[in-house]
Formats: sequence, C-alpha cells, structure tokens
Amino acid sequence: MNKDMNEQESITATALNESQRLQVLPELFDQHMMRFEVYVYGWMGRLAEEYDGAYWDIYRLSNGGFYMAPSSLPRYKLFVAGNGFEGELSADAVGIVVTLFALNQLVWEVRRNEIADLYHWLRDYAANHAEAALIFRAID
Repeated sequence: MNKDMNEQESITATALNESQRLQVLPELFDQHMMRFEVYVYGWMGRLAEEYDGAYWDIYRLSNGGFYMAPSSLPRYKLFVAGNGFEGELSADAVGIVVTLFALNQLVWEVRRNEIADLYHWLRDYAANHAEAALIFRAID
C-alpha cells in the first residue's frame, strides 16, 4: 500500500463465512495459529471484565489485513491497565483493539514481517473506524 494518504482508497471489512473462517488463521499464522488465538482470548479476558467467552466473527480487510470480534454482547467496557484507558466500545471496536494487542504480542515473540504487516494494515483500517479515537486511546 504505497499510496499517498490523499490517494488511499477506503479500506473495507468483509465478514468470513464458516468455510473461510477455517482457512484464514492457518493461512495467516501457520504454526503460530493456536498461540495467536490464545492471545486474542487472553487479552479480551484481561481488558473486558464482563467477557466470559463468545463466538468470534472474523473479518478480512481489503488491504490484506484481518481482525476478530466477539459477538456475544453489542458493547464492552474496557480497562487497559498499562495506559489507564477506560471506556465502552462496540464489539467490533473491541475486536480491533484486542486483535491489535494480540498481533503486537505475537510479532515481538516470533519476529515475522508478515505479522507486523497485519498489525499495520489493521491500524490503517482502525484510523477510519467510527470509534477510531477510542481505539487509538485504548492501544496507546
């Protein structure tokens, strides 16, 4: 995506169907797939007190990225101890936050550029999300 910000096309998210869901995590993370999933669920449990498991929707982004979002509640209260953020976000925005935390953790452990790309592509998408300000405060 070497486009100037003024030329950058809008990034869209598409929910994956069941057969696509089964393929995307192995495709993106290979042998690190299970570790990534554990990180997503772990971050969600640490950041959202009311979370006690959920079905997760998976979205692919038109820029090559992806994210996961819980679908059990429409909104979640988040508290990020590391930066003092406290706020209520939609499940979609919470999914973006949690996926960014999990991607960041994984990229520091496995040092793969492909995972760093996923992080940056999701941040690019988050910049135009309706809750962008809250997302960026949560991950700051």
